[in-house]
Amino acid sequence: MAESQASSVAFRTITALAALVVVIAGMWAAEEVVLPVLFAVLLSIVSAPMVLWLERRRIPAWIAVLLVVLLVMGILAVFGTVLAASVSEFSQAIPRYKTRLDSSLDVVNTWISELGYELSYDQLAKIEPGTWMDTLGATLSGLIDALTNTALVVLTMVFILLEIAEMPRKLRAAFHDPGRALGRARRMVIEVQRYLVIKTLISALTGVLVGSWTWILGVDFPLLWGFVGFALNYIPNVGSIIAAAPPMAVALVQLGPGHAILVGAGYTVVNMLLGNLLEPQWMGRQLGLSPLVVFLSLLFWGGLWGSVGMLLSVPLTMVIKISFEQSDDFRWIAVLLSGAPDIEDQRFREGKALPLAKGPVMNAARSTANGEIITKPAVTVTDEIRD
Repeated sequence: MAESQASSVAFRTITALAALVVVIAGMWAAEEVVLPVLFAVLLSIVSAPMVLWLERRRIPAWIAVLLVVLLVMGILAVFGTVLAASVSEFSQAIPRYKTRLDSSLDVVNTWISELGYELSYDQLAKIEPGTWMDTLGATLSGLIDALTNTALVVLTMVFILLEIAEMPRKLRAAFHDPGRALGRARRMVIEVQRYLVIKTLISALTGVLVGSWTWILGVDFPLLWGFVGFALNYIPNVGSIIAAAPPMAVALVQLGPGHAILVGAGYTVVNMLLGNLLEPQWMGRQLGLSPLVVFLSLLFWGGLWGSVGMLLSVPLTMVIKISFEQSDDFRWIAVLLSGAPDIEDQRFREGKALPLAKGPVMNAARSTANGEIITKPAVTVTDEIRD
């Protein structure tokens, strides 16, 4: 009997791993379709409260959805237009920077040679603004490409937003344990929405501060650096480093090493204040993911989908963790992904409440072992859904 159970567990594990490989390969092969759909889902999660707010004021659902979709697409269009214009203007200025940089590099190389070291041309080229912009362009181009298929993004958003109010009824009809299924879906939406809303606010504030700082210092293209700081702040761990490199290189060439150091210091202060103080306070218990898992998810999703995968790494990993928490066979994976597994998993097994969020954006939300929400958050998609 024991051998039969062991064989069954081994078979299920092997089958699950094989299915995982197939799913990953499929996601990689279908990148052009999957990424726009994922963006539409995330945009829908953020936009749903506006739709439900309009519906409460007796505006027909289709009109509410149309207004919200037009608003979101308009914001993205303005963002993309300004960013494209700034990048184009910067690209035209690169030859001027390169001429100045060549003179500066000759001085630096002479000084380093006097110390007994030699730098090759390839090593020196790595600090050229054009090289940094190539890296930055690769990071942003994936996002732009994913949003290029506007028709697919818009249509997916429309259908998702139209279906939100009816989703609880469908889950009750589709599952033998509708309470658990509905609770799981609610918790996924709550946590992803909380992360996206707070991260967007922090990123916007980061963009305003770094753009203003570079403008005060007189660095060229401060608007571009503000947009870059906003966009790359969504990438955990390394996003702020990538965002700081191009303006520091430009400041070095344009104004000298002193201003480059000031630019770097400003980025450091902004990220310390917002990333280490304000963001954790707003996040409550933060992401429910360990720092190692956040970093590994960045590598995995980045390797799968490039720079766009880096932007989506945290929300996707959060969804996977919540899904595994509801499975007896794979709950151990959720424990490994968790930031405090010894506490959270014990409460989960005992059916005690799990605090999901604290802060000005989200009030405390709690779920029991069967997935039901005890206390709904103040700002969430699901607290407005009609059961």
